Amino acid sequence: MTAVARGDELATALEDFLQIQLGSRPVIRDLQESSAGARRRNVFFTLRNGRDEARLVATIIPTAAIQQNPIPAEAAIRTLARANGVPVPATFAVCDDESFVGGPFFVSERVDGETIPRRVLRLVADLGIGEVLAAQMAAAFARLHSIDPDLAPPDLLSSSLLGTGLVAATTPASKDPTGATDPARAALAQLDEIMDLLPQPRPALRLGLRWLWQNLPPPPARLTLVHSDIRVGNVIVGPDGLRAILDWEGARRDGDPMEDLAWPALRMWRFRNDDREIGGLAGRDTLVRAYEEAGGSFDLDRFRWWKALGTLRWGLGLAGQAAAHLDGRFRSVVMAASGRRVPELEWDLLMLIRPQGHQNTV
Repeated sequence: MTAVARGDELATALEDFLQIQLGSRPVIRDLQESSAGARRRNVFFTLRNGRDEARLVATIIPTAAIQQNPIPAEAAIRTLARANGVPVPATFAVCDDESFVGGPFFVSERVDGETIPRRVLRLVADLGIGEVLAAQMAAAFARLHSIDPDLAPPDLLSSSLLGTGLVAATTPASKDPTGATDPARAALAQLDEIMDLLPQPRPALRLGLRWLWQNLPPPPARLTLVHSDIRVGNVIVGPDGLRAILDWEGARRDGDPMEDLAWPALRMWRFRNDDREIGGLAGRDTLVRAYEEAGGSFDLDRFRWWKALGTLRWGLGLAGQAAAHLDGRFRSVVMAASGRRVPELEWDLLMLIRPQGHQNTV
């Protein structure tokens, strides 16, 4: 099966795979595809095996060209994080054989709640739980960053900014004089490489890259596991707040924890609630307080640097997604439309790197 299966064909393919896992033929019903997600397919279904029934979701990568972590490594880091108190849906089964559904996939428990940003922010506003949710996310960051990176799966990504849609970055991680990996220097080296592959010049992004090199921070005191994409849109939220963290495809073993904390602070992830820096939910003070109370150590200078880096990274990411559609690697209207947001990221980046003394508006 070369194309990604759909409908009844997909249900049968999942039954074929799960029969191997379970030792008996299950029945899949109520199969429904989620409209969320630009890069991967999420398919909800109910699994019945004898008298047992489970509500599950299959996360499918439609093509290996956009894969970051291998599916088994992604599933393993999810399981490790869950075992250490990070809210992650339990993994049910993993398959890296593309012959079943047309791409690698894993199956996990279905967690009820909202994921679409506008619905999340509406729920948060109605219940007045923005600070609660931001604090829960900060505590989850702290738990993730406390895990010994040596416990991560051996094939988990190392110091990479994959997922731009242009290339799989190949630049080796840079080392500081003590021999430790420097995530910031490695990230910039890879962004240099990716910048050269843009289909059209982007002077604002190049200026931002130059500023980041000129203001490169020292390596963090301790390298940690990082998710690299926790923000509104990649979390499941209910009336009680944070229920699960999704999309671990870009998780890495030797990151700077401030990269994780700065990512949801990008203006792009506030969805017009610009006065609430952290995901449109709450101010930065809430994030810092909850992170430190949960055992994390916050560094404001590195946080600000990674916020600028994240803005540049996402500008390149959106440009890369559009390029992947235009050159035929991954045809998708969603990917194509990503390109229209690049000028917004360029503006945000210019505001973040303005000389000291000017008001920072993002």
